[in-house]
Amino acid sequence: MSRYLLRLLGPTPLVRRLSEQSVLSAFGDGVFLTGSAVFFTQIVGLTAAQVGLGLTISGVVTFLVAVPLGKLSDRFGAKRVWALTSLLEALTYLLWPLAGGMAAYIAVAIGLEVVSTTSRSARNAYRFDVFPREQRVSSNAYFRAARNVGYTLGALLAGIALATNSNAVIRAVPLVTAGLLLLNAALVARLPRAAHQGDTEAPLEAAVEAAGDGGSALRNRGYVAASVLGGVLATHQVLLNVVIPLWLVEETDAPRVLLAWLFGTNTLMAVFLQVAAARGITTVSDSLRAQRRGAFFFVLSCGIVLVTHDTVGWVTIALVWLGHVTVTGAELYNSAGEWGLQAELSDPARRGEYQGVSQLGYTLGSVWAPAAYTFLAMEVGTLGWVTIAAIVVAAAVGLHPAARAAERHLERAGIRQPA
Repeated sequence: MSRYLLRLLGPTPLVRRLSEQSVLSAFGDGVFLTGSAVFFTQIVGLTAAQVGLGLTISGVVTFLVAVPLGKLSDRFGAKRVWALTSLLEALTYLLWPLAGGMAAYIAVAIGLEVVSTTSRSARNAYRFDVFPREQRVSSNAYFRAARNVGYTLGALLAGIALATNSNAVIRAVPLVTAGLLLLNAALVARLPRAAHQGDTEAPLEAAVEAAGDGGSALRNRGYVAASVLGGVLATHQVLLNVVIPLWLVEETDAPRVLLAWLFGTNTLMAVFLQVAAARGITTVSDSLRAQRRGAFFFVLSCGIVLVTHDTVGWVTIALVWLGHVTVTGAELYNSAGEWGLQAELSDPARRGEYQGVSQLGYTLGSVWAPAAYTFLAMEVGTLGWVTIAAIVVAAAVGLHPAARAAERHLERAGIRQPA
């Protein structure tokens, strides 16, 4: 392996192992995500509306149980839960070829979403647990860059499968994903334990006592509010994946092939610039500064894209591309700031539960955005883009007192982040 590739994966052996795991996991996810629309319609026999309904139902169920699922990591250990749910996730994909009809589809979709949500909470809790404070945000940047590489590989492999136009090949897509995720589960199981989970360390109950007892994560109202506002700031994904592509096709004279260049640019920036965007972020103040930068790029993107309604030719192409670059900048800084806030504002003894609250808040902060942003941009026009920008500014402003309130909650409970 080249020295350059080692640097890309991370500075330490543990970061590199987790980066490799991120590539493998995203590889498996990317294969199925890319081929899922064809699989569900051509193999399972569903309509597009049924597919959407099933995803909505599974999302609602998971939303209702996100916090209890997060608690499992605190009760049984983040690594243990992550390894087990990674295995269950792989095995669940083996059920897709057996799903025939709407009822079976919904059942598998709910099961998969519940297992993957639990796995994400455990994974994030483990990552915060296993690294010292100054490495938590920077290490997550490497993992996110690695996941983008994995998703790209998955999309390429699924693209080859789809190009065959063979139902037999498409039927194998979830089986390939299951195989990749089984390898991922084996890799997760071989990761080192986090410090407080080691055999020579105090049991979890002692860790809770040492850290103080801040009560349920839902009682930390500042953290709940910060999670919701963080979800609002994370709606850059809606701009990136939904609004700008629709705007390009329906409201500008830019060629549709530009979409491929836009998503390619986003992937390359995420791979090569995420670590730089996360550099130096450790404290709550660092994280809030990153969130302000992300909001600035979000607003800048709105301003750039809205003027392309009246431009022509290469000017339109250049501005739409620049708008995509700036919203990717929002993505990079928002991600880094969010990792920092989650690491610093979580009770160390309840990290899994706090991750559940983070997922809850993210959903509340972003679930409305696809419909609202699409309406504002496509139907209202200039004023709509200004409204989107105003929503983002309001969320960025509100995030600061919410984060400080979460910080004070931990301080009152006598909770300190371990070094």
